[in-house]
Amino acid sequence: MMAEGGGPESGGAADSDSEPVAAQMPAPSTESQKQAIGSLLKTTLKKGDEWYLIDSRWFKQWKKYVGFDSWDMYNVGERSLYPGPIDNSGLFSDQDTQALKDHLIDELDYVLVPTEAWNKLVSWYGCLEGQRPIVRKVVEHGMFVKHCKVEVYLLELNLCENDNMDNVVTRHFSKADTIDTIEKEMRKLFNIPSEKETRLWNKYMSNTYEQLNKPDSTVQDAGLFQGQVLVIECKNEDGTWPRQASHPKSSTTPSRNFTTSPKLASNSSASISSTVTNGDSGCSPGYTLNNSSSSGNRLGSYNSYSSSYNYRESQSQPGLCGLSNLGNTCFMNSALQCLSNASPLTEYFLNDQYEAEINRENPLGMRGEIAEAYADLVKQMWLSRSSYVAPRTFKTQVGRFAPQFSGYQQQDSQELLAFLLDGLHEDLNRVKKKPYLALRDAEGRPDEIVAKEAWTNHRLRNDSIIVDIFHGLFKSTLVCPECSKVSVTFDPFCYLTLPLPMKKDRTMEVFLVRSDPQSRPTQYRVVVPKLGTVTDLCSALSKLSGIPQENMVVADVYNHRFHKIYRRDDNLNQIMEKDDIFVYEVQEEDSERMNLPVYFRERHSKHGGSSTSTMLFGQPLLITVPRHNLIADVLYDKILERIGRYVKHTQSPNGESRASASASATFASCSQAPECSTSSRVNACLGGCSSPLSDGASCSASSSNGSNHSVTCNESNGLYDVCSGEEEAMDHQVSPEPENGQSEEEEEETSDLENGSKEDAKLSSLPAKLFDFSIVNSYGTANISPLPCDGNVLKLNPHSTVAIDWDAESKKLCYDEQEAEAYEKHDSMLQPQKKKATVALRECIELFTTMETLGEHDPWYCPTCKKHQQATKKFDLWSLPRILVVHLKRFSYNRCWRDKLDTVVDFPIRDLNMSEFVCDPKAGPYIYDLIAVSNHYGGMGGGHYTAYGKNKVDGKWYYFDDSSVSSASEDQIVTKAAYVLFYQRRDEEVPSKPQPSASLGGAPEAADDHMDTN
Repeated sequence: MMAEGGGPESGGAADSDSEPVAAQMPAPSTESQKQAIGSLLKTTLKKGDEWYLIDSRWFKQWKKYVGFDSWDMYNVGERSLYPGPIDNSGLFSDQDTQALKDHLIDELDYVLVPTEAWNKLVSWYGCLEGQRPIVRKVVEHGMFVKHCKVEVYLLELNLCENDNMDNVVTRHFSKADTIDTIEKEMRKLFNIPSEKETRLWNKYMSNTYEQLNKPDSTVQDAGLFQGQVLVIECKNEDGTWPRQASHPKSSTTPSRNFTTSPKLASNSSASISSTVTNGDSGCSPGYTLNNSSSSGNRLGSYNSYSSSYNYRESQSQPGLCGLSNLGNTCFMNSALQCLSNASPLTEYFLNDQYEAEINRENPLGMRGEIAEAYADLVKQMWLSRSSYVAPRTFKTQVGRFAPQFSGYQQQDSQELLAFLLDGLHEDLNRVKKKPYLALRDAEGRPDEIVAKEAWTNHRLRNDSIIVDIFHGLFKSTLVCPECSKVSVTFDPFCYLTLPLPMKKDRTMEVFLVRSDPQSRPTQYRVVVPKLGTVTDLCSALSKLSGIPQENMVVADVYNHRFHKIYRRDDNLNQIMEKDDIFVYEVQEEDSERMNLPVYFRERHSKHGGSSTSTMLFGQPLLITVPRHNLIADVLYDKILERIGRYVKHTQSPNGESRASASASATFASCSQAPECSTSSRVNACLGGCSSPLSDGASCSASSSNGSNHSVTCNESNGLYDVCSGEEEAMDHQVSPEPENGQSEEEEEETSDLENGSKEDAKLSSLPAKLFDFSIVNSYGTANISPLPCDGNVLKLNPHSTVAIDWDAESKKLCYDEQEAEAYEKHDSMLQPQKKKATVALRECIELFTTMETLGEHDPWYCPTCKKHQQATKKFDLWSLPRILVVHLKRFSYNRCWRDKLDTVVDFPIRDLNMSEFVCDPKAGPYIYDLIAVSNHYGGMGGGHYTAYGKNKVDGKWYYFDDSSVSSASEDQIVTKAAYVLFYQRRDEEVPSKPQPSASLGGAPEAADDHMDTN
């Protein structure tokens, strides 16, 4: 019933053998804790420092306990809020290996604390038994502007020896580790003697190798990626190496420091720019290039990419080259494939026009290195005969100048695209010295004059191929609500970010737990207002279930505990789609009754049985109990009744519970309600077992050792006492049948009972009660006090949580885990969900150009009023570029909510008419055809990026999925995954007043084979 976590990811808990630490000292006051940790959280990141990950759920519980946040100061210091030992289990995809889940998000899934803060928290609370600390180093990124960040995900490398590649050992390394560190680790792993000389190789998917010959180079600088295979080889006794270097000459390109087997060198006649090796076969070299004069002068810098190429037949289509996933780099591959299919830019690089325009002096640029890296990559994608490229050098260069892209965590294709377009622009800016230009408001002047002035000023400082192709002009109008001052400005843009119409409703899936103990939980699908409250959820569920909403309590169940019990006025945007939401049917709380959370825990012996630990299991309960005068026996009975559906016992052949006596013995008390008969109370305690009992009598059963166990009702106090056959002190013991004169049926029954003797023996050894009680913290990890079973009234408060602790044997014999997890599906789950509404691209553009009021935290300074105002703001399009990039704003963020809109946007493949949205009255027609799409599949924090691209050579569509390239049809392109759209403008004459109905959205018209590729 619980949602599954993400898949395994590189980098789990600390790879060291550090043992979990128990709390070592009494915690100071909550205020002291708050001040100490709050101060330490402001620690500045420093290269080489160690920081620790803590599950945000535990940390939020701690913050609630100490009153860390000013808006959440309720019940500070309450024992029920005590967080208990630090528990990071929610961060692990595998509890045994403690590998981190994929795509964990800072602040949402975990928090980072410095070493001193971690040590303090551990000394006060300890760590959950068996969990290793998740410690990570601070690494430095960036070339000119150094940027420190905590390296949450370590790089997983596969290590092996050259002479035994089947024996692969996985280890995790920091991007700051050096090649020398890896080599030392491999020598230790494979027991290589210190006197042996070794060297390392990269092994690629295409079975090619590259030597790692710079020991001081870092993992990051070497371009190693997730899952990379590294091979270590030892020098032969005769002084040679198993992978002997060979450097054949090439008429077109320089040689690289690669090696090849003699067999490969002798068999290959192709022209190669890098000597690649396959130590096992004589396959073709990494790639082959045309030796024509048109390409010979462009190959000098190709060597950055050659190591991972597959051979492709010479007749392969240019531009149909995949990009290897280097480890969560599908976002980069998607953006690059889209940009590669923007033919005006690609032709510019293929024709080497960029070489004369590189601006290495621009302080805002990257010394031309991004432009050169991109040029190298484009040439490989269009001029080589490679089926795919591993863009390691390009990624390394991007990471040097944009630290956010330096690691191997999933990023956003649009953000990478924005960086790349800006970086290429500054590297190729034809303006060597930018003049200072003062910004000037319209001040009532005609739009044409102000727009021309703005564009001229922009070109005086920004003049590049990117501006030529991708830049357009916005008109921005601001109106002061107080003095009606109108401010009109014109600003350049490189892409349009269009909002999507927000859905007013959302669908939620919840589990309803009815008060009837024999009813399984039922899963419902309800439709609620997206910005609604928990009351709206209860109202919607009430209509489907018939349960009054006032009898509902909504809770987030996580790791077998209540992570949060929601108030009626809590906003639904606090509930994420991945959360497991349970709605409990209870009685309304009043002065006489309260709803009590109950957790299940299993006891485990440790240290040779000298001490025990507990582990949560099952789904928690929420039961209604008397607020006053509640004693342990009554509570015990209520819980037994509630769990009767899945606390089962093996049945004997005559239908009577074979374990009834033993089980009854464990049920030391039953409800004292006067309206219940003695037999019904016994049955209730047996969890609904159908054991026929005569009025006022006890039941007995033979155990394996021949003794009898009986349950007798003591009418004076309503309790059930237990005795063995040896004690024979009970007044109402059932007499045994005579031993002789048994019928065949009785003999069979005796035989069956003997066959079950082992189980009976186990049942007979059960303790007097199935479980014990304890008052615990709301996390279920720390005991506050035991519950005495002395008949005295229990001291509970409205925030109390009770845990019932089972020993392993009782749980194994009596707890039916499969039934406990079973649930039903309501019809609402079985009905097909409504097809999500399709939105035309026109609607997104109209929403973008709609007037809006600025937010409270984003005011405009009115020069007339001399103060900040929440002005109205309106965007209009004044001029559009040759290549129009449209970013569909699918991701939305706020403090409590991160969401992806999967609305299908219907965008035209051809004939996108933007003319009606351009407010320049003298502007020519703007008709566009689609040339590429960046797709995102999945949700927030994870997923996969791909791309569609229209090849400029044959005019056909192709699908790019990392290293894979396949044909595509137009009817595949418009999907809910479309994220960034690339349109190319037609520059031929078209009707000046096209029909609006034939423009945005709807089915595409007949194919038009013409497309401007200049």
